[in-house]
Amino acid sequence: MNQRTRVTVAVGVIVLLIASLGIQAIAIDRSPNVVDEGDRYPGNTLVGVHSFSSEGRIVELSPDGEVVWEWSVPDSRVFGVERLDERTVLAAVAVRIPDDDCDAEYLEYEEEDEHCVHNRVVEIDTETDAVVWEYDWYDEFIADHEVHDVERLENGETAIVDTGADRAFTVDRDGEITWEWQAEEHLTPGTPFYEAYGGPEKEGEHDDWTHVNDIDRLENGNFQLSIRNFDVIVEVDPETDDVVDVIGTPGDHDVMARQHNPHRIEAAETIVVADSGNDRIVELDTASEERVWQYTGPPGDRLQWPRDADRLPNGNTLITDTRNNRVLEVNPDGEIVWQFHDPRGEVMPQPYEADRVGVGERSDVPPGSELTDVDGEPGPVESTVREWEAMARYVFPTWMHLPQLLHVVGIALGALWLCAEGAVFAWRRLTADRR
Repeated sequence: MNQRTRVTVAVGVIVLLIASLGIQAIAIDRSPNVVDEGDRYPGNTLVGVHSFSSEGRIVELSPDGEVVWEWSVPDSRVFGVERLDERTVLAAVAVRIPDDDCDAEYLEYEEEDEHCVHNRVVEIDTETDAVVWEYDWYDEFIADHEVHDVERLENGETAIVDTGADRAFTVDRDGEITWEWQAEEHLTPGTPFYEAYGGPEKEGEHDDWTHVNDIDRLENGNFQLSIRNFDVIVEVDPETDDVVDVIGTPGDHDVMARQHNPHRIEAAETIVVADSGNDRIVELDTASEERVWQYTGPPGDRLQWPRDADRLPNGNTLITDTRNNRVLEVNPDGEIVWQFHDPRGEVMPQPYEADRVGVGERSDVPPGSELTDVDGEPGPVESTVREWEAMARYVFPTWMHLPQLLHVVGIALGALWLCAEGAVFAWRRLTADRR
């Protein structure tokens, strides 16, 4: 095959791939879609929307996918959300503030895009959208320094995790801190935890060291904390601040990796975890750490970086599938009975947490031992391909999945082929002129 033929073939392939991709861009339905098989647990679904590229928000979805209430803040990220009563929602919100509006003390860290972050725990009146109570603080930048989770306690106080400062604390209605736990005092070299389990060491003041991302009050009065970057969930006694129990081991990703939002089922002594780093939901025996149930998503449409999973009273599990922009509910057999999928991220770009209104994280729900074992874990090749597919959505339009991305790869390879043919042609011309 001579060069002219090769160039013609390459140009033809590129043109066909571009045309095919253009047709798909027009034809693919990118609007939010709903699956409702009728076996879902009743009630609306409250979703905290992270959103890297647009404003964070809270949305309440009806079973048919209608947005019945929404609250948002420009240039923000929303993490934990909780409906307190029929009229009030509690939320963790991080707002990116331009450097001109930041105090000098929050601009000392060198960054190309200078800003600070306003971390806000807000209580919102859903009828007026007014913030009726707030606790807030500032930090130097938003990446990994956001407030990730809040929980209203029975005594009226609010439990909070501050990811940037590696701490958990409680405040009363007057904003006074009533309890505070600093990871630096309990997880560093020389502490009982570190001597028993090890873990990453803090490298600097602004290091994303623990990435503590969840707090729950247990029935015995202790606090459960998810220490994401340690791959562990710890139980802390607020009377002594000691770590009295640990689930997982730093670096042991067979148990869990970079987890979010664990849901303790205390009656069964198990814990449902969004095992984000392994792209799955797992339920673990809290004593043995044996896996009693897991879910990875339907074949060909696996979970990608799930960050929340709640077991519902009927045995269904509500899951937040972050990188796929969807929230889904699966029955005890692992079948999807309800799903809200938002391919373009128009309603909920990167959902973080989802709660079924009126349910919350209850302890008196069926454990995984009463459900059908849903394994179906993808192999290493499929896992790698799906991870790259999900990460590509940070660069390419969100409607582009594996087939469309392969089109882009083909176009890029065709362009490289043409460049190589051009280099060969130029080299031949140069050597011919020298003769």
